[in-house]
Amino acid sequence: MREMESDVIIVGGGAAGLAAAIAAAEQGAEVIVFEKANTTGGCANMAMGPLGVETKMQKERLIDCTREAAFQKFMDYTHWRADARLVKDYIYKSASTIEWLEDMGVKFALPSKYFPGSEATWHIVQPKTGAPGLRAAATMIKAMTDRAEELGVKICLESPIQSLIKDNGEVIGVVAKDKDGEIEAYGSAVIIATGGFGDNPEFIKKYTGFEWGKDLFSYRIPGLTGDGIKMAWEAGAAKDTMDLELVFFAPNTGGYAPIELPFRQPNVFVNLDGERFYDEAVVENPVFSVNAICKQKSKTVFSIIDDSIMKYYEKNGLELINVVTSNISMDDFKQEMNEFIKNGNDILFIADSIEELAEKAGIDKEGLVKTISDYNEACKSRDNIFNKNPKYLKPLIGPKYYALKFAPSAYGSAGGIKINYKTQAMDAESNIVPGLFAAGTDANSLYNPDYAFVLPGNSLGFALNSGRMAGENSVKYIKEHFTEE
Repeated sequence: MREMESDVIIVGGGAAGLAAAIAAAEQGAEVIVFEKANTTGGCANMAMGPLGVETKMQKERLIDCTREAAFQKFMDYTHWRADARLVKDYIYKSASTIEWLEDMGVKFALPSKYFPGSEATWHIVQPKTGAPGLRAAATMIKAMTDRAEELGVKICLESPIQSLIKDNGEVIGVVAKDKDGEIEAYGSAVIIATGGFGDNPEFIKKYTGFEWGKDLFSYRIPGLTGDGIKMAWEAGAAKDTMDLELVFFAPNTGGYAPIELPFRQPNVFVNLDGERFYDEAVVENPVFSVNAICKQKSKTVFSIIDDSIMKYYEKNGLELINVVTSNISMDDFKQEMNEFIKNGNDILFIADSIEELAEKAGIDKEGLVKTISDYNEACKSRDNIFNKNPKYLKPLIGPKYYALKFAPSAYGSAGGIKINYKTQAMDAESNIVPGLFAAGTDANSLYNPDYAFVLPGNSLGFALNSGRMAGENSVKYIKEHFTEE
């Protein structure tokens, strides 16, 4: 068995792990990163950008979102279930983290809202080629990887961690494995940042209650199986709130596919009984919407439109637009719809009557017919069930009717390892586990009960900022405990 030594050992080379590595190395520490995949970045390669509050870009654009207001909004949103010190330190650090990334050569296209009711905290990365959008943050990961290597960080790819090494209650290293065999790596601090458990259906079912492929159709980034969380528990860290970063998509479409475009609008949403179940104007908030969807039979719902609504969108544009779908057009939708029709599918249903639509989609026929009849009447006056804004009331009159199935999805998992505001792992009695830190998704138990979409960019923002905090605090820990007088 080979041996390695370093000041700081980091388990996971995603956004949090790289941020921790750079932060520690900038303070003079020797750093080793073990990454099980063959590249760095993890799920951050799929992301668009991090949260930032009171950044230069926001001030230049007169975006009035202060750190104090953002902190209060976050805590109000979570009803103070989240660790207030951790939230405060993360939000207050976020502007400097944007500048820190810019110093590495990362460029940001703009600070954006997710939807009109949210704050413009989402700093979308400007990719080297093409327009900002999904996967734009891969450009940021490349810059961070280059910076880490420039600082002398040793990045060991395809080297999964097998276990943590403890001595007299302290975490002092890891056992890793690469193509040449096992490695014992010893250090004064270990930071776990393995990206959560989004690729582990057993973890998902055990700790969140969802069954992947049945009532959950979330992203699964290969390798994010909860290894780091489990190792931290075995080393004495306590379990914290574990959940999913829930949203809703048409199953097995990859999320925000063109086929969803006219269906993610405030029209009629029904459950399997054919009944409306919420004010569809809420559809712009994916968290509120998926919460409502999860209360329905089989966690399955349908958005229903007709030719008249389709023509309205083609002529006047969509009513609700978010930054993720802003570059998708109705022409893109039509092209994908034709492919769905040609190839066959089990999520899009088209019919010449409401009765036929119900039969094809598996919706209760009597229920749907009554709901559409009542809804069309409401369009003449007001929505007496949910008081939906009258400007969104559009009758369904055909001649063709369309239904698209929606179900819960998730960008990934959230939480698992209990930490304090210094990112130190804590046991069940809230005592620190000496030498062990955690950052990013593995330790993100802030979304309690929901992801705070009112402050978009939170997941990548927390990964980067908690990673920086872990890197800085691990070096401080080493200096306090191991530096000779």
